[in-house]
Amino acid sequence: MTCQLPSDCLNEIFEYLEEDMHTLYSCLLVNRLWCEISVRILWRNVWNFGISFQQDQILNTLISFLSNESKELLRENEISILIPTPKLPLFNYVAFCKVLSINLISEIVSDVLKDELLSTKHLVTEEIIKMFANQITSLRKLLFYDNYIYFSFPHSPGLKNLSELCCSSNLSSKFFYQLSQICHNLHTLSIQLNHYDTPNELIELISLQNNLQALTLSAYDNVSWKDIIPALKNSFNTITKLYLCGNRSDLPFSFIGLLPNLQEFIFSFVGGDYFEDFKQLQHVNFPNLQTLKFPYRYPRPEYIMKFLENNGKNLKKFCISDCNRELSSSIVNFCPNLKSLFKIFCNNEIDILKTIFNSCQYLESITIWCGKHYLSEKEVFETVAKYSSNNFYELKIDNISHSDISSEDLESFFISWKNRIPKRMLSLIIIKDFYNNLDDYEENMKIIKKYENLGIIRFRTRTIEYEICEEEC
Repeated sequence: MTCQLPSDCLNEIFEYLEEDMHTLYSCLLVNRLWCEISVRILWRNVWNFGISFQQDQILNTLISFLSNESKELLRENEISILIPTPKLPLFNYVAFCKVLSINLISEIVSDVLKDELLSTKHLVTEEIIKMFANQITSLRKLLFYDNYIYFSFPHSPGLKNLSELCCSSNLSSKFFYQLSQICHNLHTLSIQLNHYDTPNELIELISLQNNLQALTLSAYDNVSWKDIIPALKNSFNTITKLYLCGNRSDLPFSFIGLLPNLQEFIFSFVGGDYFEDFKQLQHVNFPNLQTLKFPYRYPRPEYIMKFLENNGKNLKKFCISDCNRELSSSIVNFCPNLKSLFKIFCNNEIDILKTIFNSCQYLESITIWCGKHYLSEKEVFETVAKYSSNNFYELKIDNISHSDISSEDLESFFISWKNRIPKRMLSLIIIKDFYNNLDDYEENMKIIKKYENLGIIRFRTRTIEYEICEEEC
């Protein structure tokens, strides 16, 4: 006689599979109870679900849930995209959605109906969005970047529980006004600024937030976020995560010093020089700061070194695409509690890497550039095996030139890791780019598979885009 777990237990288990869509999808096929629980999680964020399945299947499913009025409107406009189904779906999938991406809906419609007129695509998109607005009772996250979409988001009762908003500043004033009337508890706000003048309704929406915790501001070309800063006054004490990105160095940064509870700060700029306004921050103390990242351009090294002197003690994660030797010394002197590090080392700086391993005994993960003017893979492997602490378990290598590691050197490193005490599995991650990496060679892969099977290492590859941009909304 089989034993069936209670639904609440199954639901607790399936929640851990939310990011593993393929496994969660297989749960649909076990029985009706498993299907009923897993389908709610899958459709909570249907856009992740859509990555693994055909867009036309998603669109057909969404079309099938349109109201009779919407279907009739499509017929009147001679839009023949309805596919007859023998029976209605088992569940109202739309009502399960907690995340809504307006632009992804538009992209799916445009891709599937690529041969149709633009007006046809807009009409189908509008009717689908109306359906979501009417049927979602509690929306958690809304993504709406109005690059190519020219209509307003309809009134929806589900917006009152919205906690995450990712938007651009050129949405209609009516949309921002609507949100400002009912959404006062946003936890996460990401704004892509692409208007020279920030709408007053958006400023009002920001000023009304009671517990804003994560803020992303993106400003490019001649656009600035200076008009938004006064609206943040009520959120200065609640913001714990700040992500700034753009391509200019003359944007105002001094307001960052007004955020006493900042825990995570990401400074992601692809253009600009010196960032002189950052100079005012070098003496500010952030007692709760644990993550500091400069993945692209960065202020003067001397500003960052002084900043680390004041704030490095509590840092757990530090990322900077710089090979300044004095800055490396600052990491050694001021950041003893680091757990994760990305820092560029030149080809004569293996001694600095050794010193960092000796000084940062809590270090668990490091990302290193290898090849050409930087450290070689062989010396990195040897240093990790000999000098990393017992807490270390993750090595990420980004080859900026062709890999020259031999299978003998690779196996020697794995043997050294195997003999370490205490024993701990190593996660080896290769960040893929345009060059051949160590996993591109058959002999190396044989060695990697051998030590994977022995449980010594776990091997993965990632794209450089995923590695750098995983913070965005």
